[in-house]
Amino acid sequence: MSGTAPAAEATRELLRQGTLTVRGQITAASNTVLFGTVEHAGSSLPCVYKPVAGERPLWDFPDGNLAQREVAAYEVSRATGWDLIPATVLRDGPYGVGMCQAWVGEPPDAADDDEDAPPGETAEAASDDEPESGPEEEPAPLLALVDGEEPGEGWKAVGFADVGGGRTALLVHADDPRLRRLAVLDAVLNNGDRKGGHLLPRPDGALYAIDHGVTFHVDDKLRTLLWGWAGEELTGEAVEALRRLSTALCADPGGPADGAEAADGADGAEAPLAARLAELLTEAEVQAMGKRVEALLSSGRHPLPSGEWPAIPWPPV
Repeated sequence: MSGTAPAAEATRELLRQGTLTVRGQITAASNTVLFGTVEHAGSSLPCVYKPVAGERPLWDFPDGNLAQREVAAYEVSRATGWDLIPATVLRDGPYGVGMCQAWVGEPPDAADDDEDAPPGETAEAASDDEPESGPEEEPAPLLALVDGEEPGEGWKAVGFADVGGGRTALLVHADDPRLRRLAVLDAVLNNGDRKGGHLLPRPDGALYAIDHGVTFHVDDKLRTLLWGWAGEELTGEAVEALRRLSTALCADPGGPADGAEAADGADGAEAPLAARLAELLTEAEVQAMGKRVEALLSSGRHPLPSGEWPAIPWPPV
């Protein structure tokens, strides 16, 4: 995305204040996922809009809704300082209250909007006087299936996968610091569905992750393709991020606030993390996340699969 970074506070404000227009539907999703744009003060931004009314109820996530969990995941990502999740807000839209998130990458209808300014930029910023850039290079792959029983240099093993015809292959992911940060964040969020299709690497070197509706359960639900560092010592960077998060969670949440204001209002953006999360999650879920943060700091290591829940999501992509 050109202009403001997808996870930046300015992007969040545009999502919150802009006029939301639905352009189409992403039909492959199990819940209602709509593609749209938000426009405000001459700026336009492509976005994903998931109305709460379009969610399928989940028996093991009876409290709240998926939209609130997606917003909470963004708030936690921002608090770590890693900005791994695109800006996400809870707001009203054409089909009711829902999650609205900055779109990362080429929008679905980009071919139909050649005369418009690039997403995230004002029309003035997209001047014809700017030099044309060459084609963007494709980011290096982050996941692969390889023959043999050991990963090659620069890769971490996840496990063996059935590839048909009675054959198996070793599923590996890149030994990439961006993925390692995400593995830590997923452990904090208790992400129950980290698939390969949720990873969005950008040509500029940034990595974003999407689809965080199945998170924050009080029981261990961690299912991910990023087990390559399981049991290994956390990096110093991860320890510092977890300490920042622990401090933010312990900050005084202040008095009660209206849910919409705390989650996405102008004042809510400045509220302590604990106050914002309290309007999006249950008290038990916030407390459970705090315990996961402290457990990571205490052990100093990436978590291991619990053995009580399938460790790898299916399908993995």
